[in-house]
Amino acid sequence: MIKINKLCIISRANLLYYKRFRIIKKEMEIIMSENKQIYARVHSIESFGSADGPGVRFLVFLQGCNMRCKYCHNPDTWKLPGDDYDNLKTPEELLKQAKRYKSYWGKTGGITVSGGEALLQIDFLIEFFKLAKQDKIHTTLDTAGNPFTREPEFFDKFNELLKYTDLFMLDIKHIDDEEHKKLTGFTNKNILDMAEYLSKQGKDMWIRHVLVPGINDDEKYLKRLYEFISKLKTVKKVEILPYHTLGVFKWKELGYKYSLEDVEPPTKEQVERAKEILHIK
Repeated sequence: MIKINKLCIISRANLLYYKRFRIIKKEMEIIMSENKQIYARVHSIESFGSADGPGVRFLVFLQGCNMRCKYCHNPDTWKLPGDDYDNLKTPEELLKQAKRYKSYWGKTGGITVSGGEALLQIDFLIEFFKLAKQDKIHTTLDTAGNPFTREPEFFDKFNELLKYTDLFMLDIKHIDDEEHKKLTGFTNKNILDMAEYLSKQGKDMWIRHVLVPGINDDEKYLKRLYEFISKLKTVKKVEILPYHTLGVFKWKELGYKYSLEDVEPPTKEQVERAKEILHIK
């Protein structure tokens, strides 16, 4: 274990994140320094999303992710800033684009930012959501929590982001730390810490869990996940997302080896069993 400061103790596995966070920060500062403007590196946009937060939503998928989830269906979002800059957008540009669809959102819709891992571009998130809240737009952050740390360089910005974020959709990949490392390449300790912190801060959460047969569907893991979620005070919804293979072709196109070739999607019975253990009605 490596002691960073009085607020944070991290594992060696997560030291890689700190290095990459500073690299990304430096690269984004180079872009910002040209005209003092914050930019996001955008992977793609969906105008009418219905599965990433309440109601109809404008979805922004940001580029860049540190984790290497074995079942990731969007490995094309992994590439980190610094490799190239081909789709830069300002908070103002994206908000203007989003507001074209505001009439479709009703009382429950709004804007969701996902990834990749959106928290890697936290400066953009703060400015984008701040502008959205000025227009009374509901904001949702879809995240796996991997960048979270209580190191001041990140933690101070995260607390600022909380002011402008209505809902956090947190994807818990695996409740067991060692199994999480095998599945993603990183610890889950900081991710679970983030969930507990959001709960203490009174921030609404949806918890998502991709159910992968033979990986995280064992009853002992699901029971531990339920025990953890039960301790959180602000979870409004828990979702089971059945593993699928729709993104395997992207791995092949990118020249990556897909290690779950022999894993089949869960059966209806397996999904229902998981929902029962997690007390999902």
